[in-house]
Amino acid sequence: MKAPLLYCFCFFISLNAIAQKATVKGIVTSQNSPVENINIKILGTNQSTKSGSSGSYQFNGIPPGNCDLVFSGIGYQSKRIRITLKGDTTLVNADLLSLASDLNDVVITGVNRATQLRKSPVPIAVLSKKTMDQNVNTNLIEAIVKGVPGITAVTTGPNVSKPFIRGLGYNRVLTLYDGLRQEGQQWGDEHGIEVDEYGITRAEVVKGPASLTYGSDALAGVINMIPYTPNFEDGKLKGDFTANYQSNNGMIGSSLGLAYIKNDWKYTFRATGKTAHNYQNKIDGLVYGTAFREYNLSASARVDKTWGFTKTAITYYDNLMEIPDGSRDSLSRRFTRQVLDDGDDIKNRPVVPESELNTYSINPLHQHIQHYRFYNTSQFKFGTSDLNVLIGGQQSVRREYNHPTLPSQAGLYVVLNTFNYDLKYNLPDFAGIESTIGVNGMYQGNRSKAATDFPIPDYDLFDIGAFYFAKKSMGKIDVSGGIRIDRRNINWGDFYVGTNAQTGFGEQVSPNNPTGKLQFPSFNKNYYGLSGSLGLTYNISEKLLIKANIARGYRAPNITEIGSNGLDPGAHIVYLGNRTFKPEFNLQEDIGIIAYLKDADISVELFNNNIQNYIYQSRLTDASGNPVVIVPGNLTYQYQQSKARLYGAEISVNLHPRAFKWLSFNNSLAYVVGLNQNQELLNKHGRDAKYLPFIPPLQVRTEIKATAQKPVGIFDKPYIKIDAAFFADQDKFYALDNTETFTSGYTLINGGIGSALKTRKGKNICDIFLQADNIFNIAYQSNLNRLKYFEYYNRSSNGRSGIYNMGRNLSFKVIIPI
Repeated sequence: MKAPLLYCFCFFISLNAIAQKATVKGIVTSQNSPVENINIKILGTNQSTKSGSSGSYQFNGIPPGNCDLVFSGIGYQSKRIRITLKGDTTLVNADLLSLASDLNDVVITGVNRATQLRKSPVPIAVLSKKTMDQNVNTNLIEAIVKGVPGITAVTTGPNVSKPFIRGLGYNRVLTLYDGLRQEGQQWGDEHGIEVDEYGITRAEVVKGPASLTYGSDALAGVINMIPYTPNFEDGKLKGDFTANYQSNNGMIGSSLGLAYIKNDWKYTFRATGKTAHNYQNKIDGLVYGTAFREYNLSASARVDKTWGFTKTAITYYDNLMEIPDGSRDSLSRRFTRQVLDDGDDIKNRPVVPESELNTYSINPLHQHIQHYRFYNTSQFKFGTSDLNVLIGGQQSVRREYNHPTLPSQAGLYVVLNTFNYDLKYNLPDFAGIESTIGVNGMYQGNRSKAATDFPIPDYDLFDIGAFYFAKKSMGKIDVSGGIRIDRRNINWGDFYVGTNAQTGFGEQVSPNNPTGKLQFPSFNKNYYGLSGSLGLTYNISEKLLIKANIARGYRAPNITEIGSNGLDPGAHIVYLGNRTFKPEFNLQEDIGIIAYLKDADISVELFNNNIQNYIYQSRLTDASGNPVVIVPGNLTYQYQQSKARLYGAEISVNLHPRAFKWLSFNNSLAYVVGLNQNQELLNKHGRDAKYLPFIPPLQVRTEIKATAQKPVGIFDKPYIKIDAAFFADQDKFYALDNTETFTSGYTLINGGIGSALKTRKGKNICDIFLQADNIFNIAYQSNLNRLKYFEYYNRSSNGRSGIYNMGRNLSFKVIIPI
């Protein structure tokens, strides 16, 4: 009898506990208008959410008692509200003060837990979709370059931009998609980022070593591209249709996105298509070999429960992109094309017909890149602690077709399979310390298929790293730091290359094949790295703060740096690696001062970065100083290793006078110097070897923008803006063996207008953007444009060398809500 009574007693107690769970909901507004995408967090717990399109939010299953709600978001002063819950529904509305500063925004990249920008000592920048939409962008990385000082890109035409952070790029910049590291043969000069630009709603950029959280390849920093997560009323199907046209290369882009919420489930779907013919400028005309065609698909499903959430997503990327090589007729400077394999003379090729320059058709010499991604990210809550798990698989398939006599035969054909894992446990707070322990890494397998060129061997790679990170707030001071240990193994077996009897091209063969030669002897090596960081933020006041951080980064050599020995047909480069290379280590010091004044935001960031075992490319020359030609029509680069130092600054001054709320005047400056500290080269070659390659010049950007504060007819808050981008001469370049040459400075003037169109009842019809880049059609060459060096004559008939960047480009974009 006692047992049933005890059971019933416990049952009713548990029912009472369940009944006492409270609900908190409300609406977030600013200036009497609802505000979406505001972060709402319950302090002392791991529960957070965002306001929807109507400004509404809701928490369920909250234990009764006292708690604090914190509201924060880009452009708004954070607000803290203390409430008492009694087991029913509590209504908490919040009206936020509008600000021009983004210091109260919450970031998730490189900090392990959601953290306000003002509390993180690590330099982090945020770029919203709104900012990206208001600029002319030919790809996602270009949008980030325009919006974040200190970020640049090495380009190969309009569809390939490789991000650089403070003068460092390639495998030193880790790119993430929704927190999952992007793996797609990023060692190649012309290998871009395989992501749908229309599917990204936010980008977070860590400027500085982030090896503590991510391990190898985050030596320079991290770019996290975050896709859309729906947050609106239950039971609704919403979406958008984007159409974009750009005049310079006739780029036509369209994207359809859909989202649905039912109960605790959120679903998304997006399909995108882009196509463009060759781009043009007033020096070269239409640049042969720069057309592209791109398709993207993505879908996700997420469920949020009181125990946490889980999200599963899949993406598909498919890109057909031509391969420019810059060959021309010596007198007319018209572009020529390759029609022979054996016997090809790059200076005596036929001229490209006009009909093939202005066409959307992809020519036979092109790249075909496909990327598949499937991943799951989950959070499991345990009281005041939580476990975050991210597991994903991805496949990158790259084919580069470079045989005009056999167009269906790929020169390069590699398949990279990657399995990623990332586990982080956020421990309960202890003595005010928020701690995280984690382990992450990846397994990779790369295989060549039916190819003729083999710049790298088939290899296997395994990464694992463990870290501890902690942060603590002590009044006006926020301190954070941690330590990490990494191990990477990379190995491959003997790789033989022979000659195909039918085609005469190269092919992978077995060791006993009579035509076979050992191109890649077997290799097996472990690389170890110890990294960490320590930083603090001193909040002198709500309007003035100082940040300081010191971090040690680690990067194991990538596959081309230690294993390459062959032609990459897409880059037109023969790579020669060095298997004795050691890992790179760097020590970077950052200090920043940020002031939020009545009518201005001012930010000054200084950095100094010393790198041990820095790896870079240099053209290979013979004893007489002449370029070594292993494959005719292609350059030969040998990897080098030495010490290096980079230092510089980023300054932003953004004016937003309260007396003229319609006006904003934003200015930024970025400057970096890269010094080669290879003493042997310096003693032998002097200034020619003094600087590092791919270092951007001094850059200054300024923008004046006027935005109507009230609707003008159907136009809701229309704006007009004009901006100027100034790039100084780059006379600090790696001149040894003519690897780089002097680059003249230039100034580009851009402009744009845009607005939301709404009905009288306030329903959004669409958003429109009309923009112009390089309004005055300036002929210029960026020192980070690889096409600048696509030249095969010592002199030219017009005194010009290489290929110039894009000329005037008009863009029209419309986004229609569904």
